[in-house]
Amino acid sequence: MAKFSIRQGFDQVQNKDMITVKMRIMNILGIGSRAQWSAYLRGKVEPKISQAQEIERLFCEFGITDIYTDE
Repeated sequence: MAKFSIRQGFDQVQNKDMITVKMRIMNILGIGSRAQWSAYLRGKVEPKISQAQEIERLFCEFGITDIYTDE
């Protein structure tokens, strides 16, 4: 079964924006730990559709449109 990860989008974030983007994504997902972050980043856990749409909008704010990878 395919795992859809946001790593591809996150890897395109500029260093100066990394912490901001990570915190905003964690807020969207309602998570607070590094383990949960890692699970979403690697595609072990997939966000709900509404959360995915918010994450896509966030990445678009930073000029990133190629977000997901199939791991």
